[in-house]
Amino acid sequence: MEMIRHSEWAETKLTLHLLSQILGKIKLALAPQEPQWTHVTLPVALSGFSTGPLVQGETWLQLDVDVFQSHIRVQVGADTSVFPLEAGKSISTYYEEIMGALRANGVSVALNPRTQEMRELRYLDRDETPLAYDAMAAQRGIRLFQYAAREQTAFLAPLRCRKVKPGLFWGTFDVSSLIVYGRPEPFPQDKVIEKAAFDEHMVEFGFWLGDEAVDIPTFFILPYPFQYTEIGTERLKPQDAYYDAGKSEFFLSLENVGETRDVQAFFRTSFDILSEQLEWEGCDHYFMPLDMPKQQELTDE
Repeated sequence: MEMIRHSEWAETKLTLHLLSQILGKIKLALAPQEPQWTHVTLPVALSGFSTGPLVQGETWLQLDVDVFQSHIRVQVGADTSVFPLEAGKSISTYYEEIMGALRANGVSVALNPRTQEMRELRYLDRDETPLAYDAMAAQRGIRLFQYAAREQTAFLAPLRCRKVKPGLFWGTFDVSSLIVYGRPEPFPQDKVIEKAAFDEHMVEFGFWLGDEAVDIPTFFILPYPFQYTEIGTERLKPQDAYYDAGKSEFFLSLENVGETRDVQAFFRTSFDILSEQLEWEGCDHYFMPLDMPKQQELTDE
C-alpha cells in the first residue's frame, strides 16, 4: 500500500476534512439515531466518501465527495447537481453550493456551522479562506482510507458479535469500526459527544492519517472503559506494535506494516488482550467459524 505522509498533503487533507464535516452534519440531521453515533459516520466509497442514502419525508437524497472525478455530487430524487473540487475555493462556497442544491429540491436542513472536534474552529457557512486541492494527493489519501476499511472489514465480518462496520468519523477524520459488548458503562462527564459515544464496553479499531506531531498514518485500537494502566503485551503482534498506557491505546504505524497479516495480527492480539483486561465473557464464540462454503467455491447450482 502506497503511503502518503501528513506533511505531503496537509492542506488538501484539511479541505477534505472540512467537506466531510458538511456531509456529516447533514447526515446527523437526517439519519435515524443509533448507539455510538453510528448513524453519522460516512461510508468509505469507491471514489471517496458519501452520506449514503438519506430520507427527508418522501424524498431520497445522497451526497458524495468524489476525488477521482474531482467533484461533489448532490442527488435529490432524480435530480443531480455536480460542483467541482478545485484549489482556491473556500469552504463557505462549497457550503452554499451544497445547501443551495438541497434547497432547490425542497430539502431543508438546519446545521450548526461550527466545525466539530477540529483543532482550529471554523464556520463552514462563512469562512472565505481559499483552500488547497491537489487531486492526486486526495486520491492517495482516500486509497489509504479504503485500505483501512478493507482490513477492518476482513477482521470484523465473520465475527459473531455486535459490531459497527467501518466508517469515516468526520469529527476526528479517521476510519474506525467497533466491537460493542453489552455492558453499560456511562461516560463520567457531561459531554454531548462523549456520553453518547462511550456508554457501553467496546473496543474501537481505527486508522488515522496523522497530523503535525505524527507524520505517519497509523492504525490504533482503543478500549472503553479506558485503561490508563500498564497492560501485559507479550502476545501483541507484530513486533513493532505497542501499547501507550498514557493514551489507553495500541498503535501500529503504517511504515511498520509489511503485509495484510500484520494488520490482522494486530487486530486479533490487541482484541484478545483487551477483552481479557475488560473481563468480557463468551468471546470465544465470536470467532466460531461460519458454516458456509468459501466464496470462491460458490456456484450457480
